[in-house]
Amino acid sequence: MSTSTAWIVLLIAGILEFVWATGLKYSEGFTKLWPSVFTLITMGISFYLLSLSMKVLPVGVSYTVWTGIGAVGAIVIGVLVFKEPLSLMKLVFLGMIVGGILGLKFVES
Repeated sequence: MSTSTAWIVLLIAGILEFVWATGLKYSEGFTKLWPSVFTLITMGISFYLLSLSMKVLPVGVSYTVWTGIGAVGAIVIGVLVFKEPLSLMKLVFLGMIVGGILGLKFVES
């Protein structure tokens, strides 16, 4: 796998991270069957893709980018879907996370 392919795989893994986190919310502590099944499947795929990207990319960069994408995505989903409040400071810190992810991507490239 090339480095650029590893980055694409890592991006997909990160997206699936906030997808499974959203599923986790809907599973209500794994008490609802289908949201729980969805969560476990997307979780497995996300971890698998993360592991594939780590064959090429450094573990620290891969894991940090994966969790960063998941964190930003979870906050965006929280605001848009679950109507969680969004403050100026939340936006500032989200920008810092995104800046860190981009910085790691460009330093590693």
